[in-house]
Amino acid sequence: MTHMTPRQARRAAPPRGTLVLLLAVLAVLAGCASAPERAANANAGGAGSAGTAAADAARTRAGSAADTPLRQANADADAIAAAAASRAGEPGAGEPPAAPLPRVRLDPQQDAQRVDLWQRVRAGMRIPDLDDELVRKWEAWYAGRPDYVQRMTERGGRYLFHIVEEVERRGMPTELALLPFVESAFNPRAVSSARASGMWQFMPGTGRDFELTQNIFRDERSDVLASTRAALDYLQQLYARFADWQLALAAYNWGPGNVQRAIARNQRAGLATDLSSLARLPQETREYVPKLQAVKNIVRTPGAFGLALPQLRNHPYFLSVAIERDIDIDVAARLAGLSVDEFKQLNPQHRKPVILAAGTPQLLLPYDSANRFLRELAVAPEPLATWTAWTAPRTVKVAEAAHLVGTNEHQLREVNQIPPRMLVKTGSVLLVPRSSRHDDDVPAHIADNATIALAPEAPPQRRVAFKAGRKGDSVAAVARRYRVPAARVAEWNGVGIGARFAPGGLVVVMVPARMAAQAAVRTAARSHTMQVQTKAAHHAGAKASGARLAAKTPARKTASGRRAAHTPARERMAQR
Repeated sequence: MTHMTPRQARRAAPPRGTLVLLLAVLAVLAGCASAPERAANANAGGAGSAGTAAADAARTRAGSAADTPLRQANADADAIAAAAASRAGEPGAGEPPAAPLPRVRLDPQQDAQRVDLWQRVRAGMRIPDLDDELVRKWEAWYAGRPDYVQRMTERGGRYLFHIVEEVERRGMPTELALLPFVESAFNPRAVSSARASGMWQFMPGTGRDFELTQNIFRDERSDVLASTRAALDYLQQLYARFADWQLALAAYNWGPGNVQRAIARNQRAGLATDLSSLARLPQETREYVPKLQAVKNIVRTPGAFGLALPQLRNHPYFLSVAIERDIDIDVAARLAGLSVDEFKQLNPQHRKPVILAAGTPQLLLPYDSANRFLRELAVAPEPLATWTAWTAPRTVKVAEAAHLVGTNEHQLREVNQIPPRMLVKTGSVLLVPRSSRHDDDVPAHIADNATIALAPEAPPQRRVAFKAGRKGDSVAAVARRYRVPAARVAEWNGVGIGARFAPGGLVVVMVPARMAAQAAVRTAARSHTMQVQTKAAHHAGAKASGARLAAKTPARKTASGRRAAHTPARERMAQR
């Protein structure tokens, strides 16, 4: 029979410190205090009441401190260590007393971060703090509106875990995850008066710069995943340019070119170029970073401002679920067990009542709804979509388009947001009800690039003809008078765009029917004026001619011996 020395036995045994650490971590993860106790009893090897009593004594000393998984784990570690120490000194243990086991403690900060998303955000804050009157202003503003803060933070809780994950993955300061509180109060459907959209408030041009699709079917500035990716790309780009997060944030709000010019002005003046030293900033930009600082301070210590943040667990709120066929929004919501409004809170980028799989191949669903959606989708009857896309083969009226696709004009106008008295131009894409003639899913090139172009319907027109004036009229002058393009006037009359009409020449224009009467009145008035002017000119000419004739005729004596006045010939004849 082989005998082992005490040293060999200790080497063969598993490390006790490792065992204690493993058991403590299991206790935290499982929230079960009995596992370490069972392990301690098993390690005792039936040693009797001494080890059990030591463990009980250690657990008793822990007292009420074991009211959280972390404290419970630490208390259980004490108990295991005490039990092991008592077993080591028992008779017949076969080895001398072992050295005391190391105390294994878990970091309370790490445990809080594991279960609390707010603590995770606090732990990663790295942007230097501001402390000025503008920060105090916004702290007071938020503190005076606890209901608003509650709504904003509850709404943000849907998206914050995903943003924090992305921020940490890129090695960025975690307070950047709070920026949507400032931009949109975490509303992904927010639209500003300047047409910025989404919870990160992208302008249309900036969105296109960062590959956010904007067409008739979807606007990815409101897409939770796409807009977050674009916003963090933009912020990283700005930080690489300015090497200062406060300047990068100001540039996110005001534009990098404006911030760069403000820095250049300070450099020429020999002034500092940090954010607080820059002059001539718009008020919104001047308050932008202080506003974020106020949100940061409230998240860090909400109680100091009389506020309470809702509890946010450190796990995903939503999951991404793949789709392979087009699906109506109301159908997707029903399969997931959600209202349409709840569904749109996570999928707000869709502008039409259908989701095109070729453009958006996944849905975001709450954690608990994703499995239900997949189960219901597997047995749902097809088609899942009642809408598809149709491309106009030529410029058509809406009524004609409705006839071509087999629907009514009102429905077609409503779903495609076409105003009255507008034409649908060639190549425009309309959303139309599915039918036997139009029953396909929308292909990728349409889902990604669809546009609609409209033109005003031309009102009924009437031909108006008139004669050019005595000095003639230019094509441009006629065009201005009737408010039509000069090229059309030239076309109607078969002349060049720079031509002039001969005096008295016939001029033709086409005008809307409602303007034809006005044009006729103007033409008649102009003709009457010309007639009056012609008669007046003729009369004036006749008088001048008579005066010249009288000047050449000698005066004659009348019966009274006086010379007759120079009178026109007709008047002298009347006197005879």
